[in-house]
Amino acid sequence: MTHPPTPPPATGSAPPPGCPVTPGAEHGTRSAREASEDAGSVVRLYGEAFSADPQAVYRRLRSIGGIAPVEIAPGVQGLITTTYAAALHLLRNTSGQFAKSPQHWRALAAGEVPADSPARMMMMERNNALWKDGWEHTRLRGAISDTLLGVDLHALRGLATGSADRLIDVIAPRGSADLVGDYAARLPMAILFDLFGCPGPIGHRIVTSLDKLFDTAQDAAAANAELEGACLELTQLKRQTPGADMTSWLLAHPAQLTDAEMIQQILLLIGAGTVPSTNLIGNALTLMLTDDRFAGSVLDGAQSVGGALDYVLWNDPPMANYSPLYARQDTIYEGILIPAGVPILISFAAANTDPSLRLNDAHWAGNEAHLAFSAGAHRCPAPDLARVIAEVAVERILDRLPGLELACPAQQLGRRPGTFHSGWTALPVVFPPVAMSGDSWTPSTPPPLRTASTPPVATSTPKPAPSAPKGPRRWLSSLVAWWRGQ
Repeated sequence: MTHPPTPPPATGSAPPPGCPVTPGAEHGTRSAREASEDAGSVVRLYGEAFSADPQAVYRRLRSIGGIAPVEIAPGVQGLITTTYAAALHLLRNTSGQFAKSPQHWRALAAGEVPADSPARMMMMERNNALWKDGWEHTRLRGAISDTLLGVDLHALRGLATGSADRLIDVIAPRGSADLVGDYAARLPMAILFDLFGCPGPIGHRIVTSLDKLFDTAQDAAAANAELEGACLELTQLKRQTPGADMTSWLLAHPAQLTDAEMIQQILLLIGAGTVPSTNLIGNALTLMLTDDRFAGSVLDGAQSVGGALDYVLWNDPPMANYSPLYARQDTIYEGILIPAGVPILISFAAANTDPSLRLNDAHWAGNEAHLAFSAGAHRCPAPDLARVIAEVAVERILDRLPGLELACPAQQLGRRPGTFHSGWTALPVVFPPVAMSGDSWTPSTPPPLRTASTPPVATSTPKPAPSAPKGPRRWLSSLVAWWRGQ
């Protein structure tokens, strides 16, 4: 298997202490803004033009340099990486030249970022592992990683299969569906809420708020407040009645997370596990229904689901632009001056499609050198879990609904708006209706948490053994009713 070459080391270095770097020929550098002016106006990472063809925007930005200036949201200026080498350089230097904490964001500290800006809500300081540096990051990430290690991947596959079948049972007799709204958006959250022991009403509030934030809603501040309130309610519930779920294990971790820290870790994990998973499933299904390289395998029964997911992770990653970083001091990269305190988005989409990698169809399958799950100290701690959920989702819908095809020309599909992620607003399909007889799925699979060989986290609060539950969760019935519109 051929993998992308290791990018060459960055050519830039920080200016000498006490030596102000002024763009000019004498230094052989240009500011990112000057580079942008040479190529035209500053590029927007939002709006209809960006959503219609993000890759055209990335190509234009790449012509400016490895790091280029952008308008992240109305009134919010920043930079973005445009190449694989630049993205990897920044992600691997978060303990040195670049910081994760938005405390370094000078415009935010100066009060220049609009209070209700969607970029502010997605990039503001939060007390979770994603936004921390140094020992704080190590402590919070340790709590998350230790908890995720308790998830049994084989049992997770069983839970995902059962959850997928339950959703398919609802749409199978109809002969038509929206595979985003009816399936891809609901499956990851059903699984995550089961893992977190999250009651349906709280989960509904979490997902509704997350959708607004990811889609850069104008009421972002209200959505953020609702989201944090729901996570606090879940935390308080599990402090009172711990169980065999990830929320309880986070609470019991030796890191001794406070309520405020719990809110942000839950927000991070559910946010990372729902909307991006929805996009991954939807993008893979779209590929298999529209691209001859994959659509043919759907018809002949040899479904190359793994290959489709690899292709999507390289060419249409679910999180397109995120993981902002900040130069700790004025820094030069490839002749471009990066001012300290300006947010630099990592474009996973631009990095993975960088022409310098010289990848083609022979390189996607099994190639994990993509940056869809980020890299470095802040890399996604559970890519295998996301992969299992997406594989099961695509496999089950194609197995259960033979004859599945788009209900409209592919050109009519619409991208979800926003700077940060890449997915479809809807994926309308038609298929021969499948008659259902009785209950085709029985919710008897125990939660895929902590096998018998996994030692429990020490805690002073007695908890039930993580074996098969004594009865079905009541919230499950509530969530099913909500799914069915009852």
